[in-house]
Amino acid sequence: MIPITGLATPAALKLVDATRDQQLEMIGSSTRHARAIDTFRERVGGIETVEDLLADQDVYAFVMRAYDLEDQIFGKALVGKVLEGDITDSKALINRLTDPRMRELYTGLGFTEGGTKNANTLDPAWQEAMVDRYVEQHFINAQADQNATVGVALEFRRAAPEISTWMDVLKDADLSTLMRTALGVPSSVAQLDIDKQAELFARKFDITKLQDPAEVEKLVRKYAIISDALSGSAASNSAAVQMLSNSAAGMAGSYVPITLDISAITSLPSAPYR
Repeated sequence: MIPITGLATPAALKLVDATRDQQLEMIGSSTRHARAIDTFRERVGGIETVEDLLADQDVYAFVMRAYDLEDQIFGKALVGKVLEGDITDSKALINRLTDPRMRELYTGLGFTEGGTKNANTLDPAWQEAMVDRYVEQHFINAQADQNATVGVALEFRRAAPEISTWMDVLKDADLSTLMRTALGVPSSVAQLDIDKQAELFARKFDITKLQDPAEVEKLVRKYAIISDALSGSAASNSAAVQMLSNSAAGMAGSYVPITLDISAITSLPSAPYR
């Protein structure tokens, strides 16, 4: 991987973007990942049921890693119940879990009829999309290991085109953190009822703008700059950050809808806090 440790987040993102294709190729061609990809391609066509998937450890682990669920690989019983469920049933386990990765796994794999049918696994286009997702997830994780803010920004870029409501944002901790930061909304807002949060954010930003890549990049840039300011030594000297801190301190347990004017921050050069 290309090292980005120590770089300001805007500069790190530029370097990551410039080397993205090279890094994806490096991941896909590495011995470990190339072997996993070859095994997936060879055996996924034989997966028709959830039971088939759980019985093939290599293919199962591959798709779990593709959806950033490596930490759940050993929870086969839970995963099986999720994938065999009916998403149209409000009582189904998939609708009671709060982890958005599980829903992505469920919809991405596409099992039907109680987990006994799957029309995707024999589709070459679906197979290659899964391989691409596996490689990209490893790419994102590698960047996040060096700079967590970069990792969140990359996840947001990938998720943005699929976001249609504020609930899609608020159910994901990283996405909601990015939007709160970029829009200048205090972190204390996360303590509010989720419906009230959605109403507040809807007044701040038109969620349909996330279909515009330019709008997505504006949010990413704001998030990167403000996150660096909040976490760096320059934060103590930033008037905008002081405003946020003082506002939060003065709330005394009650919610006051105070937000930041971030125009001054986001108009600064890409790396102003060195």
